[in-house]
Formats: sequence, C-alpha cells, structure tokens
Amino acid sequence: LLTLILLSHNNASIIVSSSSESSGQQECENQIEPNGQNTKTPQPSANHPYVLKKQAPHIATLSVTMTSTQPSTTATTTPTPNFFDRLEERSKAINSLLCVGLDPHIKELNLAPDATEEERCDAAYTFCKTIVMATAPYAAAYKPNAAFFEALGPNCGVTTLRRVIELIQKMDDQNKIPVLLDCKRGDIGSTASAYAESSYDHLNADAVTLSPLMGWDSVEPFVSGTYADKGAFLLCKTSNPGSNDILTLSTSTTQNDLLYEEIARLTHKWGARNNNNLGLVVGATDTEALSRARKAAGQNVWILSPGVGFQGGDLTGTMRCGLNDEGSGLLVPISRGISRADDVAAKAMEFRDLMNAARDDILANDGTSKANATTTTTNTDIAEYQQSFLKFSLEQGVLKFGSFVLKSGRTSPYFFNAGLFATGAALSKLGRAYAASIMASPELKTDKQDDVNFDVIFGPAYKGISLGAVVAASLYSEYGVDVGFAYNRKEAKDHGEGGILVGASMTDKRVLVVDDVITAGTAIRESYAMLQKINAVPVGVSIALDRAEKRSLDDPVSAVQAVARDLQIPVVSIVSLPQLQAFLVQNPSYNDGGSVLERVTAYREQYGV
Repeated sequence: LLTLILLSHNNASIIVSSSSESSGQQECENQIEPNGQNTKTPQPSANHPYVLKKQAPHIATLSVTMTSTQPSTTATTTPTPNFFDRLEERSKAINSLLCVGLDPHIKELNLAPDATEEERCDAAYTFCKTIVMATAPYAAAYKPNAAFFEALGPNCGVTTLRRVIELIQKMDDQNKIPVLLDCKRGDIGSTASAYAESSYDHLNADAVTLSPLMGWDSVEPFVSGTYADKGAFLLCKTSNPGSNDILTLSTSTTQNDLLYEEIARLTHKWGARNNNNLGLVVGATDTEALSRARKAAGQNVWILSPGVGFQGGDLTGTMRCGLNDEGSGLLVPISRGISRADDVAAKAMEFRDLMNAARDDILANDGTSKANATTTTTNTDIAEYQQSFLKFSLEQGVLKFGSFVLKSGRTSPYFFNAGLFATGAALSKLGRAYAASIMASPELKTDKQDDVNFDVIFGPAYKGISLGAVVAASLYSEYGVDVGFAYNRKEAKDHGEGGILVGASMTDKRVLVVDDVITAGTAIRESYAMLQKINAVPVGVSIALDRAEKRSLDDPVSAVQAVARDLQIPVVSIVSLPQLQAFLVQNPSYNDGGSVLERVTAYREQYGV
C-alpha cells in the first residue's frame, strides 16, 4: 500500500491519495446487465483530482493536484443551484409535475420462490430500467424507495439502488433528472451525518425524505455544509390514515393550529435561512391538510403529494390545493399507477397531461392555483332561516370548524353534533328551523297554501324522538299545521300498551321521517321497512344537515342521494354543504381570514357531489 502524504510548501498544499485493488471482490461487485455486459460497482470518479489511475493490476501512478491556500481575490461567486432550483428548471423544461416512483416490490418481479439474491437484484434493476427508459421524457423527477432495494438482500440491494440512480442521472444531458431518495431518515448528530453521507456520497441521490420530529438538528446535516446544494422533503401530513393519530394533534387551546401546520411553518423558516432547500410531504388523500399546509408554508416551498392513484387521492383537488400561485411548487409521485400499466410510457404521458390540464384549468379560471375559492359560492342561495340556523349552531358548539377524523377515515374541516342542542331554548329554535325548511320545500307541500303532504311525523330512536317532537310542535306554533307524532323503541315492550311503536297511529297514513343527518342511510332504510310493514306510506325525510359528499371515491352519489334514489322519496335539509360555503362568504367573522372557507371548499372539491 502506498502511504498517504500531506506536504506543505510555499503556502500551497499537496494532497496525495491512493487505493489498491483488493484481491477478493464482493459477491455482487460484478453484476450482469440485461444486455449481458459486466458492470463494476460504482468507483470514485476518474475526474477526482486525487484518484489513482490504474495501468496494470496492483500497479498505480499518483495523480497530484496542487491547491493554493491563498485567499481568493474574486469579489463575488455565482451561487450553486440547489436541488429545488434544478427541480424547477427540469419541471419547466419538460412541462411536467410528474414524479415517477420506483418501487421494485419483490412480488412485482415475477421471480421463482427460490430466486437467489443476484437474480432478485437483476430483476429489480431491469424492472426499474424499463420504467426509467419509458418515462424519462415525462418525469420531472424520480423517487426510488430505499426500502424495496434494501429488501432485495444484504449484498446487492444497495448496489442495485446506486445503479438505478446512476442510470437516471445519465438519461438527459441537457436537463438532468433529479433523484429523490425516499428513505424517511430521522436522527441527530453523527448518526444523521452518516445517513447523509450514505445517501449522497455513496448512493449519489440529489435529495431525501426526512422525518422532522426530532427538530432542526436532525435535518441540518442533510442540507448544509458539503450538502448545501442537496434538498430534503420533510414529512408533514402523510397519506396514510394513521397520520391523524399524531400529525393532526392540536398545538393550541383553540384547536385551530395543528401539528402538521407547525411543521409547514418551520419548514419555511428553516429553509429561508438555509438556501431554500427544504420541501414538504403532504398526502393527496387529505386535500384540507394540503391546503392548510400550503398556506402555512408559503408560496416558495415545494410540496411532494403522494396518494394519487391506488391510494384514492383526487388529482384535481390535489392540484387545486397544492400548487402555488404560479402553478408550480407541487410534485405528484405516481408509482403503481405507472409500473402496473400495460403501456408504461403512455400511462406516464397520460398522468403528465392530466396534471397539466388540471393546472391550466385552475390558472385560467382564477389566475392562481386557488381557483377563486372564496367566490365560487357567492351565487348559492341561502335563506334567512338557514343563516340563523348556522349562526345558532356555531354559538351552541353544535357546528365546529377545525380538523375532525370521521368514521369513514376522512379528515373533515367541520363537525356537526345535533346532540348538543340540549336545552329547552335550543330545542325550540331547532324545531323552528326544521319547520321552516319543511314549509319551504315544495316536495312536502300540497297545492293548498300552508298544507303539507304528510299526516304524521316519525322520529326513529333515539335522536329522532326529541327531534320529531319539537318539529311537530313547531309546525303547529309557527304555521298552524297540526300533524301527529310517533316514535319507536329499540326493544319491544311486553307490558302496558306493548310493542315497539309509540304515539299516533301510522297505519294507512302518510309519514315524514325526521332525523339529524344521514351518514350511511341505515337508520332511514330500517325506518322505511318498518313503516311499510304497518301499511304506512313514507313520503319524505327531513334532516338538519346534508353533508353532500360521496359515499366513497368510487361511488359518485351521496348517502342522501342514495336514499332518495333507492326509496323514491325526497330528502330535505335545513342546510347543506353549499349553504355552509355561502354562509362563510357572507359572514367573514366566522371565516378566520378566509382559511375556513378555503378548507371547506377543498374538502368539497375532493368529496362533494
């Protein structure tokens, strides 16, 4: 072995380094390319000023570079573009916001169960190479997931990842394609520095994904010093449902500031003092969070928004809530949606074009990526009784704005709990609102003035019991409409009058069912079936709030629409989601500077009907 020597002479330093080739090669140092050629494990660049240049086995000559230690006399230097500068340049050059994910899951490699590690790695490389070669014209960036490569085996897995990254970086000489290594690191001190060295020096990635929950010192080693030209996307509000367990925790007593919003603000703060080389990861499955994160982080922070495609995220809603005002700053990764396509190139082009079309439409309609979110509902009619009902609901705490995880797993910007109408005064006002909505609905009226088309109000147990009572009373006190009232028990009574029905007879009568909301429609359908058994005639349903949202991303109708369609009866509500939006436009004091309306609008964009 040659000796490493450091000499100093005349204010100049001579640095000499050397390496000798080991007589034993690593098991996977020589891998077979699909074309049958051997490729070496990546070695230090031949352009490095101190690399030994081999002339024959075990014989080397020294390449020596003289580096002056005198201070430079140049007054200014040109700043080195960082990762996000290069990403912006690439995105504009090919007009794309598509990030192609590379996830060589072992189940997608079509291997025999007893495949060797070398066979797994070669198959994974071929899998990735096929995708890269087909999608390079459409990819603003690539995102290989480190976990899938590491799982290939201890000898070749990481080497295969390095080969894939090298392949990507050779694809386009004019517009280098950035590589984002999805490794989700998160540690401090020397450990974080080691992770950074591994990601950048050994794997040659351009940027990484990180968890910021350990603070700035867990992020700094990846984006400062030697790595100031690199980039990092910080996990902010991820696309998995479990992210709500922690990332939506409130950071204030008002419940209005959530943990992921604080992460977004810190990302902006940290990036502003550190070459603007930080971005965010915000899932496309929660457009409300995406909108709030964009607002908290500002216009200059790039957002990586996974979840479009197999996870059910809405592309248009994602673009609307994630883009900055210039129609940029958003990177949408697609993995399985492309890798599992019959024509990989065509699918990548399709996603690219869909993103561009959505962006163009958003910008054309509004001039910004917000698409006129604060004015789209100004033409929605909202009656005085609806205004009063919403104000009263907010005062009573029945209607709340914030971030609420629903039974469906969706994160809603508002929550309605009619059970909090819990005083005589509150129930009286509630009854009047129901009565007003019924009398304003042609579907529940006859040709005669102030005459309804039902004989009895039925309140299904349990919430419907009190609701039905106050609605019947309010119809009489406010409009002089006197109808019967009935309800059911959950369990049949075996003494006294017996049975499960209490109140006015409904046999051969026209019946209006009253409830608070329709979530899945189960209670209404059960009531309908029960009424038919006693020869009652259901003529409609009255509820307080229609959320007006799809039952699922694959089902274009709401629960209310499904009930009306399946049972062939009208469903009327005091208010629905469009009225809530119009209310926020007309009552700025409830709108928190526009942020509430923005979140409600984003939610409707994703889930509304």
